[in-house]
Amino acid sequence: MPKESSPFINNTDNDKGNLYDGKNMALFEEEMDSNPMVSSLLNKLANYTNLTQGVKEHEEADDDEGPAKTKKPSPALGTLIGVYLPCLQNILGVILFLRLTWIVGTAGIMESLAIVVMTCSCTMLTAISMSAIATNGVVPAGGSYYMISRSLGPEFGGAVGLCFYLGTTFAGSMYILGTIEILLTYIVPSAAIFKAEKKEDEAEALLNNMRVYGTCCLTLMSLVVFVGVKYVNKLALVFLACVILSILAIYAGVIKTAFEPPDFPICLLGNRTLQNHNFDQCLKTMEVDNVTVTTKLWSLFCDSPDLNATCNEYFTLNNVTVIQGIPGLTSGVIRDNIWGDYGPNGMLVENKHQVSEPAADTSQDIYMPYVANDITTFFTLLVGIYFPSVTGIMAGSNRSGDLRDAQKSIPIGTIMAIATTTFIYISSVILFGACIEGVVLRDKFGDSVKGNLVIGILAWPSPWVIVIGSFFSCCGAGLQSLTGAPRLLQAIARDGIVPFLQVFGHGKANGEPTWALLLTGGICEIGILIASLDAVAPILSMFFLMCYLFVNLACALQTLLRTPNWRPRFKFYHWALSFLGASLCLSLMFISSWYYALVAMLIAGCIYKYIEYRGAEKEWGDGINGLSLNAARYALIRLEEAPPHTKNWRPQILLLLNLDSDHTVKHPRLLSFCTQLKAGKGLTIVGSVLEGTYMTKEAEVKKAEQNIKSSMTTERTKGFCHVVASSNLRDGFSHLIQTAGLGGMKHNTVLMAWPGTWKQSNDPVSWKNFIDHTKTVLTLAQDVYSSSFLPVPSTETGTIDVWWVVHDGGLLMLLPFLLRQHKVWRKCKMRIFTVANMDDNSIQMKKDLQMFLYHLRLDAEVEVVEMHDSDISAFTYEKTLVMEQRSQMLKQMQLSRTEREREAQLIHDRNTASHAALNDKADAGPDRVHMTWTKDKFLTERNRNRAEANMGVRDIFNMKPNQSNVRRMHTAVKLNEVVVNKSQGAHLVLLNMPGPPKNRGGDENYMEFLEVLLEGLNRVLLVRGGGREVITIYS
Repeated sequence: MPKESSPFINNTDNDKGNLYDGKNMALFEEEMDSNPMVSSLLNKLANYTNLTQGVKEHEEADDDEGPAKTKKPSPALGTLIGVYLPCLQNILGVILFLRLTWIVGTAGIMESLAIVVMTCSCTMLTAISMSAIATNGVVPAGGSYYMISRSLGPEFGGAVGLCFYLGTTFAGSMYILGTIEILLTYIVPSAAIFKAEKKEDEAEALLNNMRVYGTCCLTLMSLVVFVGVKYVNKLALVFLACVILSILAIYAGVIKTAFEPPDFPICLLGNRTLQNHNFDQCLKTMEVDNVTVTTKLWSLFCDSPDLNATCNEYFTLNNVTVIQGIPGLTSGVIRDNIWGDYGPNGMLVENKHQVSEPAADTSQDIYMPYVANDITTFFTLLVGIYFPSVTGIMAGSNRSGDLRDAQKSIPIGTIMAIATTTFIYISSVILFGACIEGVVLRDKFGDSVKGNLVIGILAWPSPWVIVIGSFFSCCGAGLQSLTGAPRLLQAIARDGIVPFLQVFGHGKANGEPTWALLLTGGICEIGILIASLDAVAPILSMFFLMCYLFVNLACALQTLLRTPNWRPRFKFYHWALSFLGASLCLSLMFISSWYYALVAMLIAGCIYKYIEYRGAEKEWGDGINGLSLNAARYALIRLEEAPPHTKNWRPQILLLLNLDSDHTVKHPRLLSFCTQLKAGKGLTIVGSVLEGTYMTKEAEVKKAEQNIKSSMTTERTKGFCHVVASSNLRDGFSHLIQTAGLGGMKHNTVLMAWPGTWKQSNDPVSWKNFIDHTKTVLTLAQDVYSSSFLPVPSTETGTIDVWWVVHDGGLLMLLPFLLRQHKVWRKCKMRIFTVANMDDNSIQMKKDLQMFLYHLRLDAEVEVVEMHDSDISAFTYEKTLVMEQRSQMLKQMQLSRTEREREAQLIHDRNTASHAALNDKADAGPDRVHMTWTKDKFLTERNRNRAEANMGVRDIFNMKPNQSNVRRMHTAVKLNEVVVNKSQGAHLVLLNMPGPPKNRGGDENYMEFLEVLLEGLNRVLLVRGGGREVITIYS
């Protein structure tokens, strides 16, 4: 069936043409370019894939050799493979294998359980919040960054996204350090480059070895990630198998200890644990062929192998004993391990139940082969070291693009993984405490068990199962961190919210984030140079806790705001749980390390403010915007309840702008002055009017708004812009004055430019509009300012002169104070002039005014100007006469214009009448009336108007000025003389604006009076208060 030929359809576009097949929907053809058919929309949604160009796409881009590319399979991972096992692999790792036994020995079973319960509760509550967010719509591959940024806005999203990135990067450092620690301590200790000659140098040598090997390992891993991510992806299953086999080996070993404990003897001297690297037998002397000889242990404490050698005092006083390192489940050792044993750096690991004779001299103990603490231990430190072992809960949400049903799999898989790992950790704490001797648990590096991994000696069938398993597990975790962190940074960079990171959004042709990988490697190297696993762990704990804190906040915020789009499929959440999770995260941050917590928060705060100040504006429908709307609505309703008190009054300005023919702002300095005046932090609404209807002027209105906003940005004016289209400027500005603002946030002050060219203009509209706006504002009991300005320089150092003639609310007093809050006017002095008549006591007036200013807490110089009664000068009389003659002549000109319009009307009516006569001759009846001008009527009217005009011209030259106008002009002239005399050098003059005339007839005279009043002054602000008191002497 051929397609319908239609002017609305582009038949050359095959994709669009398919939408318009058939004639059933012809009525909606015009809308189909912008609004697709429902059927086509549903088809697109059904075929939608939320896979961003992640690991899988990079693999495919690498694998595609020819032009024909293989079709990508649809996401098909279930809960077990897609979420549960990746989370399990990420959560279980280096801390479990290298530090958990030491934490149990140092903190004791009870406090270790407290640490596990606190941290696992934190991650469980976070997982509940994350599940709610992840099931509230489609979450593209971006995990926590995407969820937080779209829930809390670009500022929080960027800050927390970068914190999560730093956490993931330092996690890579931690895993690499764990890998090297296993390699150099338990697999090939002989590979160490730096070897300690003395015991006290061992710690420094180990750190230097970690730095060298860690840097090499980081370089190698980065190359692997750079060359091909697919290798990392394919090895993931191997790494996961290592983790699971290692944990099974631990449980198998624990069960075996119940009936057959392994033989790992521990040598104690008195109650002190000995490092047994350099001796085989735990004896001081032994019988060989009936001869007593000394052992290798003797040589470590004495200056020679002879029996009469000088030995260490403690060695001489105490005997050596052997105890089993793993007594087994049924031994009752759990009672000794219930409580912790914290101590300072260098404290010896001792068995409290053994007998010991203390030595008088302990200064040589640090050189003896005792097992000792390598760091100062306390509860909060252990929390920070342990927390990384419960991170990794985001692994499922990061893979949301690969899941068959992400909204079902993410909650179930993540929560089940956390439940499983919590069980593993709790059971491990109890079983380690129940099976292993306390001195062995506190031996971090296994020195007392011949350098074996402590958790390894518990495993079955061999310690090597754990050593090799943990080595590959740490390798895999490090590779995954180096794979995930650059992609996270790339996602943040491509969002464009942090301008200086945009370079990291680029990469190889297949999208591989090369630059991001380089930065990640650089930051990772910082962690490796720290070299201590125990020092790096609290750093990444901070960043992960910060991320989890904001996940909880995002969920709580969305729940409390009840935004219409908040409809998670996961129903087992509550805002109270989210707040509890956020509180727990914040508490754990400060428990782990208060100074790291402050640094992490400072980094996040700086990123937040940077994005807010310089970042690209994004609208993601986030919860912070919803919170702002709710807060604004609440505040507006509260403000509406009662008018603001005088103490809270501040100028809420409506600035009326005039635009040029190309819709640019005529007086941009008004915006700048508005900013300076708004030091009281009030509202600013910038309004303008275009003539016409909105239907015809829509594009011009939007262009004008854009131009005004651009000018506001240039002049640093913060506020709102509103441009309306109206049939005429007068009505448009009147509507703006009446309707601008909302509720309690309405303007109370109108600022507009003085129509400086009103005399030169033949069109009286500008000055008539000025007077109409002033009348409208005063009718609404608002304040009005009119400014006559030269450009304002960057700083002023002169005076602000206030001419206080009449009191209309104290606005004249307040404005200079507000202006001086701004840096431009800060150095200006304030002078107040008031006018005294003949019968006023000027000395008393000055004292009273000074006292009034003192009570108002305003600093200003005061001067009382006396205006003596004087005869009206000939100049004033002449000026008034010229003003009235000009006004009269304008009226005559207006009459002439009316006459010309009537002539045109007559010609038009004649033509109309002749056509009508031809067409309607037959229908014309005696009752037909023609409402047109006849020639006779026109001639009569024209002669009458000419006679009036001639009489008017004669009257103009014979007229005498109105006495009221003469008096007003006299006031204007005299006041202008005084103001110019006193304030010509002032940088700004504030003057009472006389009230506009009540009848229309005096409008032009009013403008003339103001013109005379302002003559000779460069910068004047005419102020007319609405009558409301805006300043008070009371606190």
